[in-house]
Amino acid sequence: MRILIVEDEKSLAELVANRLKKEKYIVDISFDGEEGLYNALMDVYDLIILDIMLPNINGIQILKELKDNNIKSKVIMLTAKGEIEDKLLGFSEGANDYIPKPFHIDEVVARVNAQLRIEKVKNNTIEFGDIILDLKSTNIINKNNNEKINIINKEFQLLEYFMNNPNQVLSKEMIYDKVWGIDSESISNNLEAYLSFIRKKLKLINSKVQIKSLRNLGYKMELSDEKVK
Repeated sequence: MRILIVEDEKSLAELVANRLKKEKYIVDISFDGEEGLYNALMDVYDLIILDIMLPNINGIQILKELKDNNIKSKVIMLTAKGEIEDKLLGFSEGANDYIPKPFHIDEVVARVNAQLRIEKVKNNTIEFGDIILDLKSTNIINKNNNEKINIINKEFQLLEYFMNNPNQVLSKEMIYDKVWGIDSESISNNLEAYLSFIRKKLKLINSKVQIKSLRNLGYKMELSDEKVK
């Protein structure tokens, strides 16, 4: 899962980012409001940690833009503005949680885990069709025959993204932004290679789940009615 931190205190942002990376999250940082809003509107983040007092555009304005653009990312406000009026304003504009500074880093991790667990994960697994992705063991398991195979690194991140967005067309740009990061210079062949590896592993466990290529559009995960050959 991918998280965006919008925080102008660089040392604080990096502290939070490094801690969340240890929890296996993919983390990007924006150090001012304008860049943070631009990145948030790309709609590739599961959660945004957002300061209020930011250069160029403040956090409340960013919240309003996210709501106006129907961005579904969870938002945790992380700010020195801890008065009840500030909290109520943040919640009214769409914030999901609010952590005033100073804070303990473990509290931030717990709040992040809680928000993402509510939204995405039940018992550390994701299911689609006849497969289960175990987020702890990183195994793909066929529910019908209990066959399983391990999947790691970019293959795991790609499959997790597809399984969280089944039956939806995902463009190459969306996939690169989500899995490789907004500043990635990865080339198209990388994506095709990793998708080929995933398809082979799905076939090895006799799954009917497919990731189809759609010309000039992108890719879509769906369940095939055909028997696995």
